[in-house]
Amino acid sequence: MLLRELETGVVGAPMAGGPTTPELVAAVGDAGGLGFLAAGYLTAGQLAAAIAEVWDATSRPFGVNLFVPETANTYAAGPGALTGQDRAVAVAAYRDALTVDAQALGVEPGEPRPGDDDDWERKVDLVVREHVPVVSFTFGLPGPAVLGELRRSGTATVATVTDLEEARAALDAGVDGLCVQGPDGGGHRGTLDAAKQPSDVDLVDLVAAVRAETDVPVVAAGGVADAERAAAVRAAGADAVQIGTALLLTPEAGTGLAYRRALGDPAFTDTAVTRAYSGRLARGLETEFLRRHDAHAPAAYPEVHHLTVPLRRAAARAERPDLLALWAGTGWQSARAVPAATVVAAFATR
Repeated sequence: MLLRELETGVVGAPMAGGPTTPELVAAVGDAGGLGFLAAGYLTAGQLAAAIAEVWDATSRPFGVNLFVPETANTYAAGPGALTGQDRAVAVAAYRDALTVDAQALGVEPGEPRPGDDDDWERKVDLVVREHVPVVSFTFGLPGPAVLGELRRSGTATVATVTDLEEARAALDAGVDGLCVQGPDGGGHRGTLDAAKQPSDVDLVDLVAAVRAETDVPVVAAGGVADAERAAAVRAAGADAVQIGTALLLTPEAGTGLAYRRALGDPAFTDTAVTRAYSGRLARGLETEFLRRHDAHAPAAYPEVHHLTVPLRRAAARAERPDLLALWAGTGWQSARAVPAATVVAAFATR
């Protein structure tokens, strides 16, 4: 499989919401890695344009990451999931709590759009038609029909998992590879159940446990901030390492100006995991917004995401990093403003 054939053993993480660009995907591929487009939050038309840009920019293979909506997720939700009227009430209360911050920016909180499926079916049809080399899934496991379509189109499939139980479920579903995500990475935890508390098992130990149960390709993700950490997860059984935060300051990334400045601002001293921005747990720099809203943010994705979108866009325009979702792993301070090829080389298999 392609994940075992990479010259560098490096995968560029799909970072939805702007940082991942076709230019970054192509640059990672040209450097001997495997870049991933982030389909999350894009329409099918926007994703089609991004795929075309990558095809035009490089002859190297690449991947596309899809968010699996609740309606398409075959992984059974555990106890504690917010549903029905309880969910609607919690989301409405959170919308009210955001009003002061929104008004300070001259906007209103967004509408929750319950049931939004992120254009799922059209995106699946698109990656099948385009014969994208690799498709990965985050937030859930698609059903056998989707996996079968992709297999027939020649596309390899990868599931994002955060613990051994999820890895077993993904293998039972028939995916071709696993992206094993540890607790230290930036951005969303890829738990298959939105309401569950993710594992805090160290990535090295988690990779070793998964490798003991399967021979499929394993990508280690989450907090791989330097070559030493990359070597450790490879020694534990990973076929490749996935880097995201390390690419945020590269010129090819679409990271916004306020976001870039915040990553180098000594005023930010720590990261935290929160539902405050999207309703799903995600790690970012600890901001005033996070501290104000973390305790009462409901486990309601994508509703909370839609509520906060107008605030985050207005905060970016106003260069207010204290109100932005500054996704970053625990090793964010090692990110450098150098070309993507230089970053890939630093994490390459030695």
